[in-house]
Amino acid sequence: MVQLLDKTHDQLITLPGTWEGFKLVQQGLQDSPGARLAFYDGVIEILMPGELHEVFAHIIGYLITTFLTEKGIPFVPTRQKDQEREGLAFVQADESYCLGRSKPIPDLSIEVVLTSGGISKLTRYQALGVPEVWFWQDGTFALYHLGADGYQRIEQSQLPGLETLDIELLRRCVLVAETDVAEAIRTFRKAITNG
Repeated sequence: MVQLLDKTHDQLITLPGTWEGFKLVQQGLQDSPGARLAFYDGVIEILMPGELHEVFAHIIGYLITTFLTEKGIPFVPTRQKDQEREGLAFVQADESYCLGRSKPIPDLSIEVVLTSGGISKLTRYQALGVPEVWFWQDGTFALYHLGADGYQRIEQSQLPGLETLDIELLRRCVLVAETDVAEAIRTFRKAITNG
């Protein structure tokens, strides 16, 4: 009997493997839209995000895009762009941004964590050299900035242009969006244009 995937909840598969094995998995899943892949330290991860995961990722991306646009900050939204260091690490964040111009590795990667992982994923982002990683988990944001000694937890972004983004406002609006997306967008836009 074939079991259908639960489309409301995240489905996560982790398995041991090599870089070569990961590339075979990646090739095998190239026609599976929505699958997010990761590889680091001999572990292959396949995530099929559920509906709630996608809702959170989309609204966070929309609000950050709105902020960057309203503030006139040049950016390239790279969404689930492949972030790769050949033979070492591979990640597809839920949302990602290059500030200024397009770059091989985005300046900001955002992860929605509904199953497991969270800050344990920082090691793979550090291997890639991503300057900032934000996690949305349990109704709050955890921001990390890459310094000389690895990632440090921060309260405000240290990326040019994003350092003025009110993270608490962003958090509140993401929570409002769970029940009323339009109201969340209106509230956020009003606050950033009047603030």
